[in-house]
Amino acid sequence: MNPNSNRPRLRAAWNTTAALLILGVLLFPVYWMLDTALQPGSSVAATEWFPSSPSLENFDTAISSQGGSLLTSFAVALGAVAVCLALAAPAAYGLAQFGLRGGQGIVFTTLITQMVPGIVIANALYSAYAELGLVNSYLGLILADASLGLPFAIVLLRAFMVSIPSEVVEAAMVDGANRFTAFVRIVLPMSRNALITAGLFTFLFAWSDFMFALTLNTTDDVKPITLGIYQFVGAHVSDWGAVMATAVLSAVPAAILLVVAQKYISAGITGGSIK
Repeated sequence: MNPNSNRPRLRAAWNTTAALLILGVLLFPVYWMLDTALQPGSSVAATEWFPSSPSLENFDTAISSQGGSLLTSFAVALGAVAVCLALAAPAAYGLAQFGLRGGQGIVFTTLITQMVPGIVIANALYSAYAELGLVNSYLGLILADASLGLPFAIVLLRAFMVSIPSEVVEAAMVDGANRFTAFVRIVLPMSRNALITAGLFTFLFAWSDFMFALTLNTTDDVKPITLGIYQFVGAHVSDWGAVMATAVLSAVPAAILLVVAQKYISAGITGGSIK
């Protein structure tokens, strides 16, 4: 038997082992968080490696105290997705299909905006929001969180819409559709994967936002889950089981969305690279 024939199998086995080790290291904090959440009344130092008597008591505490914050985060994140896509889709289509002068410069500038520190934007927004009466409001936080995903959404959608043949839009216009109708009925359905990808990332940006939630809210009228966990830790620093249960609940929606939309993310990110 040729010893070289076993090399691909050995290499695959080593790669699989290395991948499992890396995955174990990355997922260990998640396991420890869930393990602590299932052990009521135990401190972090006294937490067992495996819960001998698992209980949902900590989750009951988390839901009763942070359920409203979870709903607030859902409302804000979904609103941010709607605003972001409503602005990013026509902007990306214009940059992709209209041949605007300086279009590349606009795209580059859009990317540069993502490099601005969030605290700088938050401080600038607070002054404007105070004058407009948007502080401590759902609308204000939705608009702020939509800005987190807007540059990424524009760049991603433009990369996808560039690959859409202009003949398709022209054929629709020959059949009697105007530019807006062709955009809504032809371009948007063809860009479904990119829209889902942009919407998902915008949802995750808004769901995990802490800076805007802390800066643009001075009361508890609008309290997303990130701000709720921050305040919950300060009030229950000795009850880490309840804190970890809150963290688990806050991570579940994002994990579910990533699993469900995985195929759309892959198609949306790679679709714009093929023409």
